Parts: sequence; C-alpha cells; structure tokens
Amino acid sequence: MSPAVLGYFRARGVDDAEALTQDVFVDILPKLAGVSGGHTGLRTFIFSVAHARLVDYRRRAERTPHLAEYDPLNDARYSASAEDEALGSLGGISDTLARLNEEQREVLVLRIVADLSIEQVAGIMDKTPGAIKQLQRRGLSALRELVTEKDHAAS
Repeated sequence: MSPAVLGYFRARGVDDAEALTQDVFVDILPKLAGVSGGHTGLRTFIFSVAHARLVDYRRRAERTPHLAEYDPLNDARYSASAEDEALGSLGGISDTLARLNEEQREVLVLRIVADLSIEQVAGIMDKTPGAIKQLQRRGLSALRELVTEKDHAAS
C-alpha cells in the first residue's frame, strides 16, 4: 500500500514524499482497529489520511519561505529509484497534468496512480460519485487535447 501512497505524493509534487508517506502510516497505525470495510475500506481510509496530509503540507508550504531549490539530479549522493525512473520516462506527463485544474488533476491521480474506485475518491474528496465521474471525464478529455496539441506542435 505504501508504494501507491508514495506515488500519489510524488505525482502531486511533494518534495519529501517519503517522509509524508511515513507520517500517513504513523497516523493510521493506532486507528487500524476501528477501520471497517476490509481491504477497500482500509485503502479508502489510508488515502483519506494521505489527502489530508497533502492539504496540510500545501498549507504549511504556503506559510514557509522557500530557501533554496534542491536539484536531486545534480546531487552526487543521489541514485534514482525505480519510481523516479518510471516517472521520468513518462515524457513530460507531469507538466501536462499541471495544466489541468486542481480537482481534475486530483481525481486523475487518485484514480490512476492510487488505483482507487470512484466511490473511494468521492469519499476522500468529499464529493458525490457523479461529480467524480464528471471531473474524471473532463480531466481525461482535457488531457487528450493537451497531448494532441503537444504532438501537433512537435511535428
């Protein structure tokens, strides 16, 4: 389950995704006994906590001054993980996703990267399943247009 949470945070641009992933699992550990719904319920609960931590992270980042940008590619101590290589091979999909609106991007990341159901995403984002379906449809449509636009510009 942690690789999916880590992928979720990396796809959302979190600087220290590993630390935030650890925080999520430390937060849910004492609450595991109260989780119902089997594997699906646990997955929804984990991503609800992850989403809340992401919101907290973003709010904290807005209040914290940015001192210096860290570039892991220029760090001699850095060795790419399998996740980093996979994300790097996506060919700029992160840049394309960044051009979608926040809710569409969030739905697509939760549905595709985290592999959650529409109902689970609806619970996490506090929206109806119909609203999630609509956001997903519009997000995929916009993504398709952006990729087509990018392909035409490249040729």
